[in-house]
Amino acid sequence: MKILGIGNAIVDVICKVDDSFIEENNLTKSTMKLFFDENEFKQLIINLKIEKTVSGGSVANSIVGLSQLGDKVGFIGKISNDDFGDKYEEGLKKENVEYFYSKKREELPTGTCLILITPDSERTMCTFLGTAGKINENDVSSEAIKKSEIVFLEGYLWDEGEPKKAFDKAINNANKVAMSLSDLFCVDRHKPHFLNLVKNKLNITFANEQEISSLIEAKSFDEVINFSKQLNKLVVITRGEKGAVAVNGKEIFESDIQQNLKIVDLTGAGDLFAAGFLHGYVNKLSIKESLEKGTEMSSRVIQQIGARL
Repeated sequence: MKILGIGNAIVDVICKVDDSFIEENNLTKSTMKLFFDENEFKQLIINLKIEKTVSGGSVANSIVGLSQLGDKVGFIGKISNDDFGDKYEEGLKKENVEYFYSKKREELPTGTCLILITPDSERTMCTFLGTAGKINENDVSSEAIKKSEIVFLEGYLWDEGEPKKAFDKAINNANKVAMSLSDLFCVDRHKPHFLNLVKNKLNITFANEQEISSLIEAKSFDEVINFSKQLNKLVVITRGEKGAVAVNGKEIFESDIQQNLKIVDLTGAGDLFAAGFLHGYVNKLSIKESLEKGTEMSSRVIQQIGARL
């Protein structure tokens, strides 16, 4: 198997809202807020018109993108034996992703992410992790990890307790490890741990400019580049309108964004960028070509609603 993703198995529920909805519910636009109270989460969703329901989760989206590009891939993520769990599993199987998890009835329901799209195409996410956040080392197959060229993890998954043990097991058994820093709030919550991972455990780090700048408390992008050069690993950074940069040891590669796109929804841009880049990487394309493949995939997904092509 080329790549095994391990991440939060989340069903995405996509709705369009006005900016006023974001303000009234004390949400911060373009970020992800975790909800720990199921009833509070249900109240938020109760009066909204659902545009689309789709199997999601950051790394799962990347893995589906890789499968669509023809790569042999798998995924591990925890779901419950409920309606959303069934939908989740069906969604992966339909995309030819091998799913290494046997669902059973859990105390908590399958995780759900409410994706709120405002008129400017930005997306604000509200996530109730449900049983996805309870993933533990017994849910993670060492055999599947060892048979994969790369294990791809998401920062969203990293939490103290059981998920951390699952994370550690994956890293300790992997041939190569790639990880996405996931989200600015996620970086801020786990800064020392993420810094340790980036410096000592990961072969490939994916981040956007804000995430990696926050991680190392950089005042300028030059500081980010210098930090990445010293690591002697592969660091891939998306910069919005400024394109994308990869730093591999002392070498720097850049890719511009595609022009004249009709942007509808930015959900999944980073996930599909990672899919394109990793597709290039495992198929022995150059780093520059891999960056361009990532840019192509993210350009396609932002011209439609949802994080899957």
